[in-house]
Amino acid sequence: MTVSSTNHRYRKFKSLVLNALCIACALLVILPLAVILFHLIKQGASSLNLAFFKNLPGAPNTPGTGMANAIVGTLELVLLATIFGVPIGVLGGVYLAEYGGENLNRWIRFWADILNGVPSIVWGILSYALVVGPAKGFSAWAGGLALGFIMLPLVLRTTEEVLVLVPRSYREAALALGLPYWKTIVRIVLPTASRGIITGILVAMGRVAGETAPLLFTAFGNPYWNHNLSDPINALPLQIFSYAISAYDDWHRQAWAGALVLVVLTFILSIGVRLFLRGRFQKTT
Repeated sequence: MTVSSTNHRYRKFKSLVLNALCIACALLVILPLAVILFHLIKQGASSLNLAFFKNLPGAPNTPGTGMANAIVGTLELVLLATIFGVPIGVLGGVYLAEYGGENLNRWIRFWADILNGVPSIVWGILSYALVVGPAKGFSAWAGGLALGFIMLPLVLRTTEEVLVLVPRSYREAALALGLPYWKTIVRIVLPTASRGIITGILVAMGRVAGETAPLLFTAFGNPYWNHNLSDPINALPLQIFSYAISAYDDWHRQAWAGALVLVVLTFILSIGVRLFLRGRFQKTT
């Protein structure tokens, strides 16, 4: 009885230690984000007002200036990147998880992992060579393509990993009922994995939303409203970069405000889609 009681206390002590260690690690992961948010709010909240979201950039120390065109431009570029990168990435992930041969899949995964580590500026140079050079001008199309290149391997690998987690029995049950394999994927496998796929897409969108280097070679920036996707377009990272390297304190404060808006936009996008999906799945069940 004494030995059993001692073992029980020892196991309970180990459990408490491991729980405390897990909590500490979780806090260490969250701490940098909390520090960043605190600093952004401290430095940039004072410059946020209605004019910031309605007006265009202007001269330093001029009241009523804002980043309206940069905010809209960021949304446009992320949308273009999603159009370019997501369909190919999802279809590539489906191929790897459902159709490809072992040897070919190994090489595709290998190159996708390499592409994930390619510096973003390289994608900007590639888009410059493919679009900006032949068109002889910067454009929103070129910026969206550069960001789409960055999204593609991340979406591809995420889609594959999520599809592999779908139980094999789901596929076997659908095939036993007479569904062709492609319909099994479209009607059973993809809907089952949709939350994970969309989460991966959101992660990719959040990553490209803050990219600056590829946009310097492609979108270039524009102090005015963009009315044609074939023309240069402004974006929050470009405007933040331009203000941050300036010599004016007013522009520095607006750069902090722009960074805060960029973080909040990414957060709102993630939360909004998750709430939409949760409501949808609750209704279907």
